[in-house]
Amino acid sequence: MIAKLTAEFRFFLSMPHNMRVLLITNMLYALVLPVVEIFMAAYIMRYFADTSYVAIFQVAMYTGIIITSLTNGFLLKSFKVAHLYSFGILLSGLSMVAMMFVKDIKLFGLIVSGAMIGAASGFFWTNRYLMALNTTQDENRNYFFGLESFFFTIANITIPLAIGALLASIDGMHLFGIEFNIYKGYQIVTLIVFLVTILAVFSLARGKFKNPVQKDFLYFRFDRLWNKQILLAFLKGLVQGFLVTAPAMLIMKYVGKEGSLGLIQGISGGLTAILIYLLGRFAKPKHRILIFGVGISLFLIGTVANGIELSMFGVMVFVLCKVFFQPLHDLAYYPIMMKVIDVVSKRENRNQYAYILNHEFGLYLGRVSGLGLFIFLAFYVSETFALRYSLIIVAVLQMLSIPLAKNIMKDSYSENHIEKEKRKEGKK
Repeated sequence: MIAKLTAEFRFFLSMPHNMRVLLITNMLYALVLPVVEIFMAAYIMRYFADTSYVAIFQVAMYTGIIITSLTNGFLLKSFKVAHLYSFGILLSGLSMVAMMFVKDIKLFGLIVSGAMIGAASGFFWTNRYLMALNTTQDENRNYFFGLESFFFTIANITIPLAIGALLASIDGMHLFGIEFNIYKGYQIVTLIVFLVTILAVFSLARGKFKNPVQKDFLYFRFDRLWNKQILLAFLKGLVQGFLVTAPAMLIMKYVGKEGSLGLIQGISGGLTAILIYLLGRFAKPKHRILIFGVGISLFLIGTVANGIELSMFGVMVFVLCKVFFQPLHDLAYYPIMMKVIDVVSKRENRNQYAYILNHEFGLYLGRVSGLGLFIFLAFYVSETFALRYSLIIVAVLQMLSIPLAKNIMKDSYSENHIEKEKRKEGKK
């Protein structure tokens, strides 16, 4: 066992230096994401006792992502990509601190807080895509995203368990003459998160990352292949609009308190983490569609179970399927996206960030559409109906992405084949 672990560590060390630095930084930030994705929604649910406020927070957050993704393109002309990435990491911690320490949150404050956290995510994700694109190649991207997903999956198991235990134990405690409650527990968690973001920034400083050479990044017309990728991003966004909020909403309403979040996520998370690592380590680019399809099919099964049995059992089945779906989906999706960027950026001779920014718009439209569907059903039918059926609708639509992704893969690799043939002819 030790020999196998040593061999895997050596394989990791064989990867390019910048790729390793980025992975370690993302490993640290993986400790932060569960707090943003799960407990922020749970905190808002507890504070406002209304799922619609969680949806409003998410729309504000996604809007913040779009605004800063656009701003980031201009800033890349003057600032290093690593510095902007670091700023996004720190801003996520500062935004959470600001929200948690405000005594009386109103709707306007909730929207501002969501936009700030979205701004942090915009700087983080867009610069992360750019650095990952430039530090990896198609052959090692399965490994990169497999190992990264391994970190995120482990964090999604351990962090909710740890935070749930802390929140449960700290409520009603008296220490140094101070009476602690669950809200003070959230504040302590937020301060710890901020310290972790500082460590992530120090980690990133060890790498050397290049900015795009070409400065123009804002375009409105794209190659047909990229338009297909944007449609795939829209479908992914539909699911993302629910994945951040739906588990917390369902668990808080039908299962229990915050401690249950960690318990349910941890049931199958360990197996998922190992599976994702092995797939990333040994799967080839040709296996991406199979991985993609299995992940989406599991999500559909989970949503149907939740729709048929909207109770503790149905919610548990859905969350377990979601734990498998998300890393499987991302493991296949991001290498596909980056392969398309490799192809179309050369074909159109454009800045790679142009496609990363446009990709965020595709995700945004999907996220807002998904949340809009939930809000519409919650207000005009009922919240129970929305929690039961909106997920099924989104999951069925998501099935369309399987043949679309297959078509995208075929086109992007046929383009690569054409380029190879041209090079051969040039040598002759």
